[in-house]
Amino acid sequence: MKTLYLVRHAKSSWKFDVIDHERPLNDRGLNDAPRVAAHVASKMPKPDLMMSSDAMRAKTTSFFFAKAYQIPEEEIKLDYKLYDFDGRDLLEVIRNCDDSVSCLMVFGHNNAMTNFVNTYGNNYVDNVPTCGFTAIKFNTDHWKDISLGETIFTCIPKEL
Repeated sequence: MKTLYLVRHAKSSWKFDVIDHERPLNDRGLNDAPRVAAHVASKMPKPDLMMSSDAMRAKTTSFFFAKAYQIPEEEIKLDYKLYDFDGRDLLEVIRNCDDSVSCLMVFGHNNAMTNFVNTYGNNYVDNVPTCGFTAIKFNTDHWKDISLGETIFTCIPKEL
């Protein structure tokens, strides 16, 4: 069995004159991320590996989850390929994950997150909101073989 945790980055700010890749979280994002992270960490087992887009907003979101799970920030694997909006690179990164990892947590961007949740989970959502969390369990021992899984847990800031 493989379990995948997907987290869309928290709400980002548009008030700074920076490239998209360097956009920080806004006040709402800085409030939502620790609340969602604490709730998720209280309900879901600690992941074996955390991977994040290296974009500032995703990376910062991942740091809040690492803190909630008591995982050192430097253990988060940052990957530019997760700075992906359609989902092809997201799928490739997940499918190339080492099979010694049973539970993988990935931080990324929309539309990749919503597309993945709707393609591989069994609960349709119109849109994974910022800081939205989805856990999907797959009945396989190999990441390369994932197909339709079971959505086992979701959390969005509005619910907290």
